[in-house]
Amino acid sequence: MNTPFDVTGVTIRTPRLILRPFREGDLEDFYAYARVDGVGQMAGWTPHRSMEESREILAMFMREKKTFALEYEGKVVGSLGVEHYNEGHYPELAGLKGREIGYVLSKDYWGRGLMTEAVRAVIGYLFDEIGLDFIMVGHFDHNSRSRRVIEKCGFQYVKTTDFETHFGTVEKSLDYILYHPERSDHHADA
Repeated sequence: MNTPFDVTGVTIRTPRLILRPFREGDLEDFYAYARVDGVGQMAGWTPHRSMEESREILAMFMREKKTFALEYEGKVVGSLGVEHYNEGHYPELAGLKGREIGYVLSKDYWGRGLMTEAVRAVIGYLFDEIGLDFIMVGHFDHNSRSRRVIEKCGFQYVKTTDFETHFGTVEKSLDYILYHPERSDHHADA
């Protein structure tokens, strides 16, 4: 069952990052990484074609209140959304509280461990503050960078599903789950 989540007023600090709600002043930083070829495609969306397109998506982030901006050295370099997981694909989780995360990082910052740091911080927040029983995450079969983040954070592979992208293709998505460590009675291998 998807549990309500609202990023309003939430700030998570890690050794190198500040995770916080997006604000209008983030537009230039957001557009700078969202327009780069090869970034959005890994998450199922095309590169932004204009500042106006980024402005509309930024407004959506602010309206929906479920996406963290990842601030590194005073600049927004990515995002991490706390999304609804597909309840239809996972009827066995109906009695548990959960969400799915999705993330994007500026190509200029790949390979530094920043996303692993951000994901671990959000996992802690969602388990300890929101009280989730589980967190889902997925990656396209060709996205090895995302897979490494997922594995480093302790998620376990569940199954492969079809994911319809924003540009009309269907990708194979490898889905993973992480159960709250103190609620391990729900663990698949328990």
